[in-house]
Amino acid sequence: MQHVDSIIHARWVIPVEANDQTTNDQVLEHHAIIIDNGRIKAIAPSDEARQQFQSDDIVELEEHALIPGLINAHTHVAMNLFRGMSDDLPLMTWLNDHIWPAEKKWISSEFVHDGSMLAIAEMLRGGTTCFNDMYFFPDITARVALSAGMRCSIGLITIDFPTVWAQNADEYLSKGVAVHDEFKNESLISTAFAPHAPYTVSDEALAKIRTLADEMDIPIHMHIHETSHEVDQAFSDSGKRPLQRLHELGLLSPRLLAVHMTQLTDQEITLCAEQGVHIIHCPESNLKLASGFCPVTRLLDAGANIALGTDSAASNNDLDMFGEMRTAALLAKGVAGDASALPAAQALYCATMGGAKALAMDNEIGSLTVGKHADITAVNLSAIETQPVYDPISHLVYCGSSHQVSNVWVNGKRLLNQGKLTQLDIGAIQQRCNIWRERLLEKP
Repeated sequence: MQHVDSIIHARWVIPVEANDQTTNDQVLEHHAIIIDNGRIKAIAPSDEARQQFQSDDIVELEEHALIPGLINAHTHVAMNLFRGMSDDLPLMTWLNDHIWPAEKKWISSEFVHDGSMLAIAEMLRGGTTCFNDMYFFPDITARVALSAGMRCSIGLITIDFPTVWAQNADEYLSKGVAVHDEFKNESLISTAFAPHAPYTVSDEALAKIRTLADEMDIPIHMHIHETSHEVDQAFSDSGKRPLQRLHELGLLSPRLLAVHMTQLTDQEITLCAEQGVHIIHCPESNLKLASGFCPVTRLLDAGANIALGTDSAASNNDLDMFGEMRTAALLAKGVAGDASALPAAQALYCATMGGAKALAMDNEIGSLTVGKHADITAVNLSAIETQPVYDPISHLVYCGSSHQVSNVWVNGKRLLNQGKLTQLDIGAIQQRCNIWRERLLEKP
């Protein structure tokens, strides 16, 4: 018998196939995942695993489904401290009158540290094992993620106007390159350039980002075509829709993670698919801000890769990827007028392999595949709300809940054990949240 680091036995193992055609026939019943040196060494029927492998860490999860760790492909984690602060407003009112003034007053390395800690705790408790971030003080968020043992892609943010992080585009880029260099040897941390949006970043800065991204071989993560106002204003100012401008600058490529994309013509859908642009769909944030509907079905039909993100807790108001899967699946059906649009298995794919592909990590995470990192989420389907179980994939998307996540592993290390975080102090995090709440409630 081979001795390994960990063995997880479960009622169902759902690998998520790389071709996005996962069906109930591909669900493995009464199987085990064998972990060694942080990676998946084998997946085998439990009876065989008991005969072939031994470990000091054997986990028995009856009535649980094991899935790849969920990937939140777009968020601003430190903004968790703004959760519920400015609700029920359209995007530009929300940004101009509330969020940007609050950021100007409150953003600091301390704010980003505490907000990132809160968000990472929430995400791990909800089965998310990797997130793609865009915010100020990205070095702070990276250090918090490392201390928690969580995988992430850290956005090297760029905006034309000054903030507490940098004064101009050149300083944002210089600081971003320094953050990339600081963490380039950390296996849990990757980076992506993160120009905020076409309306906040100039052509000159975008051209520099394209060159640097090619040289450093990292993605570019950007809000694009989020609202009709954005597109209409760009056309009024320049005679070009934002995507046309970005295409002329050479940014439409497999490096680009285009977030939101609610305003697309048929020609733009075809162009993005042909250029290999990854679409990051944030259905709940788009609905809450009344930004529009991403044409997910048409994008998939054109051959585009779709990933899912929550956006920030300030505009969602949570970082719950189970909610995003359900909303994405239901919304796609309503928008397409087709009950078969974005079936449950495809929604699960978008939340796992779709995100891994977008982040250029699909050779390492996104599916339960031998040789990949052991980023695994266990979901207890024994609750009344998920009984009886005919199709565990359907249940995960349509009636499962993040509250049913019992265990989470990242790189083979258990970060959530029977609902309890192993690396983070919930009491201390809550105490810091209370301090920030009192500060933000202070009168000017």
